[in-house]
Amino acid sequence: MAQQQAKFVEGSTMKHILTMSGAGSIGLMSLFIVDLIDMMFISMLGQVELAAAVGFAGTLMFFSTSISIGTSIAMGALVSKDLGAKRVDNARQLVTNVLVTAFLVNAIITAVMTYYIPEMLSLIGAKGEALAHAKDYMYILLPTTPAIALGMAAGAALRAVGDAKRSMMATIWGGVVNAILDPIFIFLFMWDVQGAAFASAISRFTVLAFSLWPLIRQHDLVGRFDFSQWLVSLKPVGSIAIPAVFTNIATPVGNAIVTSGIAKFGEDYVAGFAVIGRLTPVVFAVIFALSGAVGPIIGQNYGANRVDRVKETLLNSLLVVTIYCIAVSGILYLLQSHIVSGFNLVGDADLIVRVFCTYIAITFVFNGAQFVANTSFNNLGKPLYSTALNVGKATIGTIPFVYFGAQWFGAVGVLYGQALGCVVFGIIALIALRYHIYQLDCSACSKDELDEGLQSVNMQPFCTHDATVMEELAKNDSALLEESKVYHK
Repeated sequence: MAQQQAKFVEGSTMKHILTMSGAGSIGLMSLFIVDLIDMMFISMLGQVELAAAVGFAGTLMFFSTSISIGTSIAMGALVSKDLGAKRVDNARQLVTNVLVTAFLVNAIITAVMTYYIPEMLSLIGAKGEALAHAKDYMYILLPTTPAIALGMAAGAALRAVGDAKRSMMATIWGGVVNAILDPIFIFLFMWDVQGAAFASAISRFTVLAFSLWPLIRQHDLVGRFDFSQWLVSLKPVGSIAIPAVFTNIATPVGNAIVTSGIAKFGEDYVAGFAVIGRLTPVVFAVIFALSGAVGPIIGQNYGANRVDRVKETLLNSLLVVTIYCIAVSGILYLLQSHIVSGFNLVGDADLIVRVFCTYIAITFVFNGAQFVANTSFNNLGKPLYSTALNVGKATIGTIPFVYFGAQWFGAVGVLYGQALGCVVFGIIALIALRYHIYQLDCSACSKDELDEGLQSVNMQPFCTHDATVMEELAKNDSALLEESKVYHK
């Protein structure tokens, strides 16, 4: 078994970012491309209600997947921090505890969602044939959510170790299985959307197998389950996982609001929006992967008290986000005609996809900035900041913008409104991130002052940071506290 080392505390942070996000994006892209091919196959059947059904079902499936993402964030943040601090045994126990927690939480939520599938689909605007097909799709795929929750948590643990390659290969194998089974189930067996659901379900178990096995065999990071230790771990795990779950739930809630707004204008618009929903994670896979890839880099350096490298990682991440989003937006603009023809889109479905490629895609710069900010907060002990940002974007950053957009510009106005809300909250996220970086700088500076200042009674203070910061650092030692007050009168 390999002895785990904190590999991100040395070397170029930009290289680590590009390596981790590159591997992660390849893995994610393999799955998302298959989802996109699903939609293409279903579009080839020539029934708009089938494409609309997948769009409605996908909105709710995103909700369950977001809960899985929340528990995987806790895995990456806690395990990477322990590895950075060289607490390997703690990391091993945490992996086991988070895996158990992820399974139980998702099993309970999945059971509740499965019971209320018809009501939830009706709530977001599904009706008629689209409602019937969406129910068929969800009754097959939704019960497999606990499996993908375990797979995502195991993948997060692999990334926390720095094993981006095996994490990537797990999702690639899942995509390969899905791609092989899709045409067989959809066309050969003529199962339509049910065939796509069965293929995706088998793919999820494939991801689980290829994520969990190397975590056990190659890295020896799955220990024996201990009920008492699991109970103790619930507090630290929950302190990150619960805000992260709410943070990630906010996104599908916002998407459900948008889908409901678009559904009022007809199934053609919903079908076009479903294509956008499958296209977006493919072309912006690097941005989605970046949030998971940067977390271990931040966590290990934070655990090793390398605040300078944490700050450098965040700034480099923002640079990658900006350059990548601008480049992808330009490509989408140039290829929009090929996209709509590839999915046999006409009329309103054609229109809404062209609007996305022309005007909306560029606003993902601000989405990416918020992803980076959220990752920072989740891995540096401020998960409630992420929750506030995402919940705010899903509510006051979506509802009024979408409502007035629909009133003024119709269905495409819904997209305009959603994009404007993303811009507003992306700017807010950048302001919050800048303030958080400033706090990290102050904390590092104050700690250095205390360590050096206590070496000499006659030493003068170096800067004007509040004495309360110094008191906090020395609160566990009354003698140090008294000396720290001398230097900050």
